Amino acid sequence: MKKKTCTPKLTRRRILQTGAAVALTGALAPDALAAQPRQSVYEALGLKHIINATGTVTNLGGSVMPPEVVAAWGEAARHFVNLVELQDRVGERIAKAIGVEAALVTTGAAGALLVGTAAVVTRGDRKKIIRLPDTAGMKNEVLLQRPHHSCYDMQLTDVGVRLIDVETAADVKRAVNERTAMMFFMNKDDAAGRIRRAEWIALAREHRIPTLLDAAADVPPVERLSEYNRMGFDLVAFSGGKAMRGPNDTGLLLGRKELIDAAKLNTNPHCPSIGRGLKVSKEDMIAAMVAVERFVRLDHKAEIREWERRIGVIEAAVKGIPSVQCERITPTTANCVPHLIIAWDETRVRITRPAFTRALMEGEAPIQIGRVPGTGERGVCISVFTLQTGEERIIAERVEAILRKAAGR
Repeated sequence: MKKKTCTPKLTRRRILQTGAAVALTGALAPDALAAQPRQSVYEALGLKHIINATGTVTNLGGSVMPPEVVAAWGEAARHFVNLVELQDRVGERIAKAIGVEAALVTTGAAGALLVGTAAVVTRGDRKKIIRLPDTAGMKNEVLLQRPHHSCYDMQLTDVGVRLIDVETAADVKRAVNERTAMMFFMNKDDAAGRIRRAEWIALAREHRIPTLLDAAADVPPVERLSEYNRMGFDLVAFSGGKAMRGPNDTGLLLGRKELIDAAKLNTNPHCPSIGRGLKVSKEDMIAAMVAVERFVRLDHKAEIREWERRIGVIEAAVKGIPSVQCERITPTTANCVPHLIIAWDETRVRITRPAFTRALMEGEAPIQIGRVPGTGERGVCISVFTLQTGEERIIAERVEAILRKAAGR
């Protein structure tokens, strides 16, 4: 018999506040939407809001910016300022807040990889800067391990470098030559390669080769913002629009001041430069700075307790459904926050994982789930990291209804 509840059915409209959306909707179409004050800017375009139970993924917009970050972005939009000087001041503030030598706001972690690579290749030499991606006669080879290849390889090769695969320390020794510009490491794939993080740094130091680490989704914990530079990586790339909840199009390049200074010369507003099109607006710089300073001040233990509470709401909803099992899992590197794995016997609960995923996307408030590295292959994965107030209850109701129906309950 289906469990009864006194809780009224929840909808997004009952949960979310719409004041900011009202103002923006009116600005987009004041005449047509005047009679629809509850319609958001996205609904005005015929789009549904999505409940993000996947995490801080780029294709859903990263994160939702907190009010103080939105306010800072808006304030910055009201004035003109010298972008070069602003980038310097913002970088100083961010570096101080994090505890690193120097910092640069970039166009996402991907932009940080490109301008970081350009910095290492050119070392601030303007004659070389204006030639990129023509790197003939320059140091233009980048070493990386085979498992560390990704769709972000192009952010490196766009600069004009050639990627050289290695597997062992002996391979590194054979590959290093007068053309070697950099050793690149994809942090989420640390365990996949034969050379682990600490040994990679040691090899780079032995051969006097600068290193660049992609750590895009590697906070929380907050300590990682400085940890990798302290370990010895010369440059580290982070996303600014994931856990730190800055604008989705921002990132951070952190590391040695001489290389950060060289990276600045390879990006906007400097022209010609390989990164001229990677414009970080004055608004994004300020918003990213405020997001970082907010992030380092957060009570991160309280955040973890809230994520665990949200998971508990969903677990309680599916308790007692035949064969359904729940497991909490926290990836060790990227997306290092609690996730919920829900698994079931498909001969007793007659719905496949793909069908379950599709069912969540149906209805007034589509719920999108997905798998992030480090959560295995078992069952389906639900992230509560990016949920807005009350959305865990909506998810709990939907998950319970789908699974009970499939179980014939």
